[in-house]
Amino acid sequence: MIELKNVSKTYANGTKGLNRISLSVDKGEFVVIVGLSGAGKSTLLRSINRLHDITEGEIIIDGSSITRASGKRLRRIRRDIGMIFQSFNLVKRTTVLRNVLAGRVGYHPTWRTILGLFPKPDQELAFQALERVNIVEKAYTRADELSGGQQQRVAIARVLAQEAKIILADEPVASLDPLTTKQVMDDLKRINQDLGITTIVNLHFIDPARQYATRIIGLRAGEVVFDGPVEDATDEKFSEIYGRPLRQDEMLEEHAI
Repeated sequence: MIELKNVSKTYANGTKGLNRISLSVDKGEFVVIVGLSGAGKSTLLRSINRLHDITEGEIIIDGSSITRASGKRLRRIRRDIGMIFQSFNLVKRTTVLRNVLAGRVGYHPTWRTILGLFPKPDQELAFQALERVNIVEKAYTRADELSGGQQQRVAIARVLAQEAKIILADEPVASLDPLTTKQVMDDLKRINQDLGITTIVNLHFIDPARQYATRIIGLRAGEVVFDGPVEDATDEKFSEIYGRPLRQDEMLEEHAI
């Protein structure tokens, strides 16, 4: 589903974001990426959907090179990739429903989406997506009236309405409390299992990574230092990923989530 071939990313100031990363992700996997801040987690996700252009290498999405794509072909590939951000990225002054319908933008001419002229099947998709994350009763509520957890569930619904084949979630629970963290991660895991959507999540905390992942990838200084099934991700392996012994605040007690 996703293949990275010797991918490197060097920023304009000379900082190396990624260093010759090669890996593949199969359809339906639930992968969690862990590592310290600055390890390259966000850069990796944003390179997969080409929010960042890589410096070297190639990224293949479902058999097509997103690295070489442009114009309509690039837009078509990106339509299959849904992105969930730590900051939710909602239009706060409009309704939940309109935010979810934004997932349909890639399927219509720009003028139609600017005017909000979404056909009935799109609206049905949006309501189904809201039902899947248990927030359909908020469809006509303004996004800025929602809690952080509710806003993140709207962001997940937007990706579902997009009919994405891949979900990339960049620290989706970093600003949420433990109970809400569990709700959002449960939603992502259930969607992955029920719909078979390939899911890659960046997480800071270790216990949620172990609880939800089928595979964990550890990054340090832009390089993959661990890649394996969750049962192999021991405390010793995490210490190697982080380059030092673990702190309690990085673990996040399992009973809290």
